Amino acid sequence: MTPAQFKQARHTLGLSAAQLGRILDTDPRTIRRWEHGDDPRTPNPVAVVAMGWLMDGYRPPNWPVTRP
Repeated sequence: MTPAQFKQARHTLGLSAAQLGRILDTDPRTIRRWEHGDDPRTPNPVAVVAMGWLMDGYRPPNWPVTRP
């Protein structure tokens, strides 16, 4: 998954970098670095696997609740 694909997946899920950071227990600045290609492990392989689960419909207990 490229940085652009990772960012697109986050947007598709409707998550901010801060929300995804809470889900992955990662600083939002790290999420942004992965999305911009500023991290040599861009994006983190474990985060890519987790993003795949999220895209497949898995919702962890700390998934943000949206209000109408």
